[in-house]
Amino acid sequence: MLVAAHELKAPLSLMRQLALAIDFADETTCQRYRSQLINVSERALRQVNDLVKIARLEDGFFETEPVSVRGVCEAVLSELSPFFRIEGRSIDLEFHNKSRLAVANHDLLYSIVYNFCVNAMHYSERGSVSEMVISERRSRLRISVRDYGPALPTKVWRELNAGGLDHPTEIAMRPGSSGLGLYIASQFAAHMRAQIGAVRHRDGASFYVDLPISKQISFNF
Repeated sequence: MLVAAHELKAPLSLMRQLALAIDFADETTCQRYRSQLINVSERALRQVNDLVKIARLEDGFFETEPVSVRGVCEAVLSELSPFFRIEGRSIDLEFHNKSRLAVANHDLLYSIVYNFCVNAMHYSERGSVSEMVISERRSRLRISVRDYGPALPTKVWRELNAGGLDHPTEIAMRPGSSGLGLYIASQFAAHMRAQIGAVRHRDGASFYVDLPISKQISFNF
């Protein structure tokens, strides 16, 4: 709880600073500050909602079904692309898969992909281009998001690849919401019986979730 509170304190403090600065800025700067306020508040609200969902995972509200992975990823990028542009970054989407449907819960999968993308937006350098890739590995659909942020600590990397984080974790090199977002993604993946993991690079990290492929027809595009 202390880690979660600390992680959520950062965006609230930033919102306060931006709100105070608006009164002393010119119109162009004001517009940028307003966009940043919306961006930060949306991310904070989503994380609070996701924490509420974790507490209700066992209540039967989040059943799995055939879900269009491409549809989920495109919806996330549609929501976040304007904020990537505000931050001077961008993200590309690539498809290397034949199967289109995975066994998942649409809302939980959306949150996992959203948190991966927020990491890419928050921790990559200005002007960088992150990548989201949908591929197939060992009869599973993999959604992977590559960022160019600070190094992922060995302890966190090992925990992610051993089943995910079982509690919110502070990541010294990635302050803000990275540890909380990865905890949320871990809990949602475990509920869907999906596998979460990370790959460390010399200039960043790739976070991924592997989902069982579904052969059924999905109406949730």
